[in-house]
Amino acid sequence: MENTAPAPSLAATASPSIPVTTSAPQQTAKAAETPAVTPSGDSESSDPLLTKVAGMTLEQKIGQMLLAGIDGTTLDSEAKRMIAEDEIGGIILYKDNISSLKSMVSLINALKQSNSGNAIPLFMSVDQEGGKVSRMPEEYAAIPANSKVGAANDQESASLMGRLLAGQVLSAGFNMNFAPVLDINSNPDNPVIGDRSFGNNAELVTRLGLAEMKGIMAEGVIPVVKHFPGHGDTSVDSHLELPVVNKSAAQLAKLEWLPFQAAVKDGADAVMVAHILYPKLDPDKPASLSAEIIGGLLRKQMGFSGVVITDDLTMGAITDHYTLPAAAVDTVLAGSDILLIAHEYSNEQKVRAALLDNVRSGVIAESRIDESVYRILALKEKYKLTDKPVSVPDLTELNSDIKAWRKTLEK
Repeated sequence: MENTAPAPSLAATASPSIPVTTSAPQQTAKAAETPAVTPSGDSESSDPLLTKVAGMTLEQKIGQMLLAGIDGTTLDSEAKRMIAEDEIGGIILYKDNISSLKSMVSLINALKQSNSGNAIPLFMSVDQEGGKVSRMPEEYAAIPANSKVGAANDQESASLMGRLLAGQVLSAGFNMNFAPVLDINSNPDNPVIGDRSFGNNAELVTRLGLAEMKGIMAEGVIPVVKHFPGHGDTSVDSHLELPVVNKSAAQLAKLEWLPFQAAVKDGADAVMVAHILYPKLDPDKPASLSAEIIGGLLRKQMGFSGVVITDDLTMGAITDHYTLPAAAVDTVLAGSDILLIAHEYSNEQKVRAALLDNVRSGVIAESRIDESVYRILALKEKYKLTDKPVSVPDLTELNSDIKAWRKTLEK
């Protein structure tokens, strides 16, 4: 479906604090506030990103807010269509998409090539945490879980871990990594976090998590801190069902929120929001769909003005309780910028159609979409993303560095 009505100018809308930076990523960079938007549209001439957003069609804007998974280890027609025609903002690859170094690089280059007709480069993303959540093929030396680094309790080691993780993903052509994990492993019965966490206390997780985040940033990869507001005290796996955490805001503020607050203060670029119900914060909607948690807590109270990404909307925590179109609309209204749709091409189409329909019908204001697209474009510009292909890398030096670093953890 084509949008035949002209997109309203950003100059006619009010905008919240939105990050705008065109410099190379800096470890301690803070997101700047968007320039004042005036009815005359004068601000567009001084901010090329405002001009860019104003010149995009609604379809292009919605596309930028979608980050989707694909099927298989080679580019298929549906993935190509999703990129070339729907102009989605990014791709995530999982273990099932990666069989060898050569085929992974070939796939990533093919995905980028599919975007050659579009002006905005793709987020090429992956979950490369180390430990059991490692997507890279066997040609790469293994990076241990966060708990191993937490046991060593060395901030410099955590920073180097971030740099090494970034080196792995960059070498293959990725530019975004869903790491570090800032969850505190406070519940020993937690089925999903465990050794993915640096430890069971806020000070350790904050200190090492931020060091890893800055290490990733320093190599020019976008880190996405996760899983806000904290997945460490859950007793069920949100991939399968919806966790419920019956803690008050005061309780959460003393533990779970501390690493995320510190990350926001220290210039975090992107935050992933978890599918967890906090009845004492919002009795009706999980964090990932909650205006109270995303718009109120993360944006207003903590002052985060970067990019908010949902956890995968096709996880059981969401699909068992909501239709995908309804969840998509709720999370955008709540303040999310990027919707992660990890599985099935039909799900990407459902989400895209739902957002288009709800903007056209007035349920979602187009100015709300513009805010998200501005943040997304600012982040892509900050990291100077391109769709340039990469060659199959020689991993000798990187693997040697990883092995040498691993030995330091054993002392």
